[in-house]
Amino acid sequence: MGVFSAFQVAFEFLITGITILIIVSYISLAIYSAVALRHYIRKNSFVDYNAILSCTFVPSISILAPAFNEGKTIIQNVRALLSLYYNDFEVVVINDGSTDNTLSNLIEEYDLEISDHFMDYLIPTQDVRAIYKSRNQSFSKLIVIDKNNGGKADSLNAGINLARGQLFIAIDVDSIIESDALLKMVKPFLEEKEKKVIATGGVIRVVNDCLVDGGQIAQINLPKKFLPRVQVLEYTRSFLMGRMAWSKLDGLLLISGALGLFDRQLVIDCGGYYSKTVGEDMEIVVRMRRYMVETNQPYEVVYIPDPLCWTEVPENLTILGRQRNRWTRGMIDTLNIHKRIFMNPKYGRFGVLGYPYWFLFEWLVHIIEFIGILYFVMVILFGDPNWSFFGVMFGFIYTFAVAQSVWSILFEELTYHKYTKRTDVIKLVFTAFLEPVFYHPFILYWAIRGNLDYLSGNKSWGVMVRKGFGAMRAFLRSF
Repeated sequence: MGVFSAFQVAFEFLITGITILIIVSYISLAIYSAVALRHYIRKNSFVDYNAILSCTFVPSISILAPAFNEGKTIIQNVRALLSLYYNDFEVVVINDGSTDNTLSNLIEEYDLEISDHFMDYLIPTQDVRAIYKSRNQSFSKLIVIDKNNGGKADSLNAGINLARGQLFIAIDVDSIIESDALLKMVKPFLEEKEKKVIATGGVIRVVNDCLVDGGQIAQINLPKKFLPRVQVLEYTRSFLMGRMAWSKLDGLLLISGALGLFDRQLVIDCGGYYSKTVGEDMEIVVRMRRYMVETNQPYEVVYIPDPLCWTEVPENLTILGRQRNRWTRGMIDTLNIHKRIFMNPKYGRFGVLGYPYWFLFEWLVHIIEFIGILYFVMVILFGDPNWSFFGVMFGFIYTFAVAQSVWSILFEELTYHKYTKRTDVIKLVFTAFLEPVFYHPFILYWAIRGNLDYLSGNKSWGVMVRKGFGAMRAFLRSF
């Protein structure tokens, strides 16, 4: 056997082993998520959230909504935030130097005027130009900060400085929050536990082509375009079959930037959001967890599997590519900043399970896959391809990918059943068969580009274009 042939056998053995490891991990997480979700539904099926609503001792909540060039969606979103069910809350919109009509739309719609509201600069931020309050008492819960552009993390820090709430919720202004979301997210903070709850997160769903009326979801529709529809599958797999399990395993590293409830004082003690990364949502969770471990304080990060937030996802490849590139760079940045956690028993399962999983299956897996493709091309050009091996591996991986997506669809239908039309379910299943071939290659490409951009020092956010809720229609065209 020649050197190249020996290398070929060894590499194929390695690829096979890694593939089996990945599949076993995904199956284990899916099973664990199913058990945990069943337990959650049973436990909370008789919870009376009105008791929380009527309670006078609930912690105050500040809703922080950074906005940069969100003129198309800002009015609907703020309207939804102001209508949330909760006793003691405020809505803080942070206009991060928008160059469109975001601020003027807010001023006109909510009759805003400059206020002398006090702001304590506990966390350094870009300069604040003005603070606005409404002349209309109906909008007394609304505060608008107008500041120089500094990015999302800087905007959140400005909101934390002004906020009066014991807890704060960080949201994306391209999202619609369910009216009872605060009640469900605050519940873990109210339950008596030996461990301090430092943060809660909820499920994010895709709002594209849903009917939005008065800042709330009036009708849930499956996106008619392939690109946002395949993201429905991604979000369902990620939230229901991934984060649910990691929450129960005490290894959750990420709470989505679209919806997360945090202990405000703890975030201040940690120094606020890190403004030099594009992955501020992941980095702050990891840093809070490190802080609690290193100060010897028992803590818990809780994931709530209820669909609590609906977000607008990109509908073209350019915008989606920018988003996924940013996600990759943010993840690498966080893993690098907090690399001391890796396999460190001091941090418990968070260190020996959660961090290694993200390191291998969320970061390195794309690099390994890319190397595998290069190897395949090299063998075709210079070696003797083992077509049986490649055929079996492709069939095995494709079948598993489809099965995983179909299982997530079934998972959703058996639990929350948001897509009630039979045709919607059929379309999702059909999309699951198309995803590995027509969508995953783009995900791989964007991940590799994200790695290269990270190495080159690219810190840009990238321009994100919104369609806007006003453009969403209730009825779908044919497939």
